[in-house]
Amino acid sequence: MKKKTQRLLLRLTRWVALGLLMSVLPVVALRFIDPIFTTYMLRDFGDNIEYRWVDMEQISAQAALAVVAAEDQRFPEHHGFDLDAIQKALLEHDDGERLRGASTITQQTAKNLFLWPGRSFIRKALEAWYATWLEIVMPKRRILEIYLNVVELGPGVYGVEAASRRYFGCRASQLSSSQAALLAAVLPNPRKYHVARPSLYVRSRQIWIRRQMYQLGDGYLSDLSAK
Repeated sequence: MKKKTQRLLLRLTRWVALGLLMSVLPVVALRFIDPIFTTYMLRDFGDNIEYRWVDMEQISAQAALAVVAAEDQRFPEHHGFDLDAIQKALLEHDDGERLRGASTITQQTAKNLFLWPGRSFIRKALEAWYATWLEIVMPKRRILEIYLNVVELGPGVYGVEAASRRYFGCRASQLSSSQAALLAAVLPNPRKYHVARPSLYVRSRQIWIRRQMYQLGDGYLSDLSAK
């Protein structure tokens, strides 16, 4: 019986190891290959999806700065997880405030690529797993490039190129700081907040993001490729 149990555990361990290895392979592939689709896009299967991949060089530097200013200002510094932001969120929750998210751009990229909407322990654990491997396998510039291309910026609208064409009639390379801040203002809930019909909240968030962009400075992400 003991040997049978050991064999079962060994077999289970092998299957778990194989599963973990198979989950890492797509991350390694995306280091070099641009994603054709994401799991988030599968929600809109059968509908018209607007998605146009463009390289980082074809995206306005203002767009990159805007999403970092809005979502993850410590992106150039951390290794996938902003521990300071997590601690602050927990302290605010202890003080009676609603528990807010503290996901980094790396975590959001992992979620958009491989996972599904919603909140659960399993999903957060998988998000952490994939985020760790994204940071191990890819330079920061590649992570940000993928994020800017796959993030949802409206129902069925994925990436800054598709959003630029849809909402402003221009390419992502032509986005102004104001337009970039407006796109970033609908994150992280682009199905509730709208670029085409911005609410007072979205407009106020746009102003706040532009202020943060100014404080960070145009050169804030200039050394990103080396990190």
